[in-house]
Amino acid sequence: MSTDNPPASADGPDGEIDPAEVQALLERVEELEQSVADIDEGDGNKKMTIVATKGTLDMAYPPLILASTAAAFDWDVVVFHTFWGLDILHEETSKNLKLSAVGNPNMPVPNAVAALPGMDAMATKMMRKKIDDNDTATIEELIDLSLDLGVDLQACQMTIELMDYDEDEFYDGVTTGVGAATALQHMAESDVQLLI
Repeated sequence: MSTDNPPASADGPDGEIDPAEVQALLERVEELEQSVADIDEGDGNKKMTIVATKGTLDMAYPPLILASTAAAFDWDVVVFHTFWGLDILHEETSKNLKLSAVGNPNMPVPNAVAALPGMDAMATKMMRKKIDDNDTATIEELIDLSLDLGVDLQACQMTIELMDYDEDEFYDGVTTGVGAATALQHMAESDVQLLI
């Protein structure tokens, strides 16, 4: 506050407080308090954007589990699938996703052994058995759950065209025709952005 200007007085000409000015100030304070309350409340929903770039069995789970969990907490969630991540959204391909044994640091075999013919099939079979034994949801179940909870599962249009996907072969409810600009816009507005 500047000391050059004396504070304005609500006193009238004869030293009395002007009730109209006091009322106007009270209304202004109430208006400002409401504005602050509105800002604090916002819409209450957090936003999350996940970019899914991989279409292997082990990499299909993280985006779907995180998306469905966040949506269950009433978050606004978009999962933007691009390149091999589109395999997750393809109704038939998603049921046959594979697990790569080569270059996977969690495989209990050296890469020279993992590269042998049939090792990917064996690793996939072992993982599917572990999923079944633990009653873990399937990819199809997680997709259905995510869609039911309002997750926007998006398929990158450029990748659809590049990889020659047929949009009719994606799960019902998948959003197509989405480009990187739309994904970036949602990311910019999101509280959480993940690349998987």
